[in-house]
Amino acid sequence: MQMYRNLSILFCMGVALALTPVAFAQDFGADLFARESGDKTKPLNIEIRSSLDFSRATSTGASGGSIAIDPNSGARTVSGDILDLGGSPFAGSALVTGESGRSVRIEMPSTIRLSSATGGSVEIVNLRTNLSPAPRLDMYGRLEFSFGGDLLLKGNVSGQFRGRIPITAEYE
Repeated sequence: MQMYRNLSILFCMGVALALTPVAFAQDFGADLFARESGDKTKPLNIEIRSSLDFSRATSTGASGGSIAIDPNSGARTVSGDILDLGGSPFAGSALVTGESGRSVRIEMPSTIRLSSATGGSVEIVNLRTNLSPAPRLDMYGRLEFSFGGDLLLKGNVSGQFRGRIPITAEYE
């Protein structure tokens, strides 16, 4: 008889808005930074439109595995000793607003640690976006992008996991 442990993975990022040239905003797990260059241009604002959500899965063994969310399609890929329990996984999405036509740099860390109320932890690695190599605000001063990553599970962990992704936006 094989025993399964429930693993509910919820990566939560709430809606937040950076209103000042150098801003820090938190709401339900979002760490957002918007920096303005030294000139008198319109400040950059970052709004998280949807959270990165790996949905539900269960560990079927002690060796772990991974769940990947593609930032382009939002598709989930499960590998290793993990059983997909369904649900609606989706890539996170954000909107950056500022001065129209300006080039911007968006930065995110490569690794994030998530923790559960029961003390377990997992990592998201290979955070990535669907941004072009040289992102630029459109004629309306808007830039929308999606982000995803690979959730690594090691050993027998269970619970709902939450964490924060700091996102930085700067004019080039």
